[in-house]
Amino acid sequence: MKMRVGISTATFFLKLQTEDAFSVIRRCGADICEVFLTTYSEYEPSFVDLLLTRLDGVEVYSVHSLNTQFEPQLFNAAQRTRADAERLYRKVLEAGRRLGAKVYTFHGTPYLKKNACIDPVSSGKRLEELGGIAREYGIKLCLENVHWAMFREPSFFEIAKAYCPSVGAVLDIKQARQSGCDWRDFLTAMGDRLENVHLSDVDAQGNITMVGKGIFPFDELVRRLDNMGYDGPLLIEQYAKNYADVGEVAESVQYLKNLIGG
Repeated sequence: MKMRVGISTATFFLKLQTEDAFSVIRRCGADICEVFLTTYSEYEPSFVDLLLTRLDGVEVYSVHSLNTQFEPQLFNAAQRTRADAERLYRKVLEAGRRLGAKVYTFHGTPYLKKNACIDPVSSGKRLEELGGIAREYGIKLCLENVHWAMFREPSFFEIAKAYCPSVGAVLDIKQARQSGCDWRDFLTAMGDRLENVHLSDVDAQGNITMVGKGIFPFDELVRRLDNMGYDGPLLIEQYAKNYADVGEVAESVQYLKNLIGG
């Protein structure tokens, strides 16, 4: 296998409904995606039924929830709170299973207070439990580096991964920059746990731009990923305000395809 270029449906949030994104992904030249389920109603079986009629041949590699709705409560000390959160977690996993997803992109606990301390050891142990639940659905739980959440620094995963051997990782280069850390350090921390990559670009002033329109060294990233033996997708994940027309998304897809030789 080799790397493939895909798009997260989050790229079209506020421009398209989730169920309408797949035909556009196909028009942009991609055939693999991450499905971002944006609200409670999108976790329901009836909505998954709708998505299954709209995939247009696009492979669903990963699923992502509106994680602040329940992921933080998966780590709550109160058993009843955790149980309620797990019911929602299982709903998303079941949606992912039906869509054929291999990966669940996970944020986990957010930093809500300046003096908050999220312990990588206890978090790692809980992540392993959650990873076990994901395996029941044939899905791998993967922790994404996010500047406001538990994996905001490479050191967190360097410690936690010893306690959650079944949990993978998702690299988001935008979030690495927003954390004030080098994306290369996150990549090193993730190592062979890397299962997914989220891409955007940045200009010289630090503004997010479409992939291929800024200064991020994608050639270096692709080279490093290739040297690591990474064969998962490169998923474009932009904000709606980053582009005026989906033709710009298609240009980013082609830019990445040219880099990886596809």
